[in-house]
Amino acid sequence: MTVYGIKTCDTCRKAVKALDVELHDIRTAPLSMAQLAQFHEAFGDALLNTRSTTWRGLSDEERALAPLDLLSAHPTVMKRPVIDRNGTLYLGWGKDVQAALSDV
Repeated sequence: MTVYGIKTCDTCRKAVKALDVELHDIRTAPLSMAQLAQFHEAFGDALLNTRSTTWRGLSDEERALAPLDLLSAHPTVMKRPVIDRNGTLYLGWGKDVQAALSDV
């Protein structure tokens, strides 16, 4: 199982602690375009965190970029965490995700 996020994100830290796994920090080890495409295919525009500080700091031109280009240029605009459990992807750390992964 892999948790993708950033080490300063409280939600990511909660998920990592509960699941007892390592965090793949997307700031220090950026995701490949193939991984971003896989995540975007699974979650669509929900993958973009439009409430983030990063998003609010973007210009209108940057916000108009294709989602994959935007995520590649600004990894912290990705909603976090993305959890990959044996090929099944989960987004966020809500009660639904916690319940789905509770047998870990």
